[in-house]
Amino acid sequence: MNQLPGSVDAVVIGAGLAGLAAARKINSHGKSVVVLEAQDGVGGRVRTDKVDGFLLDRGFQVLLTAYPELKTQVDMAALDLKMFSSGAVVMRRGRASVVSDPFREPRWAIATVFAPIGSLTDKLRIAVLRWRVMHSAETKILSKQDVSTSVALRGFGFSSKMIDRFFRPLFGGIQLDPDLRTSRRMFEIIFKWLSEGQSAIPTNGMSALPEQMAVHLGADKIFLNTRVTKIEPHLVTTADGTKISTRAVVVATEQPDAGLLIGIKTAPSRVAGCVYFAADTPPTDKKFVVLDGTGRGPVLNAAVLTNVAPSYAPPGQHLIVAALPGIVDGDLEAMSRDQLRTWWGPQVDAWRHLKTYRILHAGPEQLPPFQPEQSVSLGDGLFVCGDHRDTGSIQGALYSGRRCGDAVVAWLA
Repeated sequence: MNQLPGSVDAVVIGAGLAGLAAARKINSHGKSVVVLEAQDGVGGRVRTDKVDGFLLDRGFQVLLTAYPELKTQVDMAALDLKMFSSGAVVMRRGRASVVSDPFREPRWAIATVFAPIGSLTDKLRIAVLRWRVMHSAETKILSKQDVSTSVALRGFGFSSKMIDRFFRPLFGGIQLDPDLRTSRRMFEIIFKWLSEGQSAIPTNGMSALPEQMAVHLGADKIFLNTRVTKIEPHLVTTADGTKISTRAVVVATEQPDAGLLIGIKTAPSRVAGCVYFAADTPPTDKKFVVLDGTGRGPVLNAAVLTNVAPSYAPPGQHLIVAALPGIVDGDLEAMSRDQLRTWWGPQVDAWRHLKTYRILHAGPEQLPPFQPEQSVSLGDGLFVCGDHRDTGSIQGALYSGRRCGDAVVAWLA
């Protein structure tokens, strides 16, 4: 096991995506850097557990291939991404209706026209909105007058039926916000990424992303099971009393921990529940995300992950994930079974429960007026990064980490 150095140019606290991105940028400029991580692995919230041969991401997570930072920070081919179909299946009263992106899934175009999720005008408005966001720069979207996603959708002219049966379960799930209170700026950015790319999962689980970044940084620079208890100007102290002298400190922990460590003001956290089931037979053979079309939940969306990536389960087995944004209390397994039974019938009772996740910090709340690109420099060699400084997403974490690394390099120059 490597021994912590007594002095380095920069200490990064937290081996999530933002911390790894910052450390890689600092290291690439020839500066000495170590990453201190309290957990037993890298990735922060982007972790994958192995349970009985199944790959369980800590929460229903996907990688949007249109994230700009992936092009410069990640070897996408090495992740061996498996793609979801473009669109969704909406479940209502036991009936499944396919709503696809007709530009990428033309064989479902007629089914989409007749799907009972809204009027034909609603569906035409989706096409118009898609064109608008795809032809708008991200900087322009993020500078628009801001309101909540719900208010913005009504302003676009969408009916209550369309909002409740499509936008709420889809974007409420992505943004972990069933009430659609999140900034319309964030909504339009996500819509743009969904329209320009695909939703995917790596063959070996979402943890493949941070693990690849860690390998590129170098294992000798990452210290796991190493909790930081105190930060002073140019000095970091760990739980075992080790002190590291440094010219720069980067706090890249989860937002609540960052608030405690350095006393910065933090936004409330989004919470989320997630339940995994194993089945001998999949309830559907489609690669679409499945949406709750009732507007009631508590499961807003679900997926048969093995339809997308068979590697997520042992041979002959299938993995179903149910996402419950905003819910962490109560018997999440029973809640999920009750709802999924209305979708797929009594076969749900035979499914084996694998694990339930109650994620108390699934992401930062980003209400209007939402301002990304918050300062990463707090002065006197202290820096902070994470998706709470930019957009609440994998893209936001990677981008925040990279620009924080640039700021540290400039400080050390």
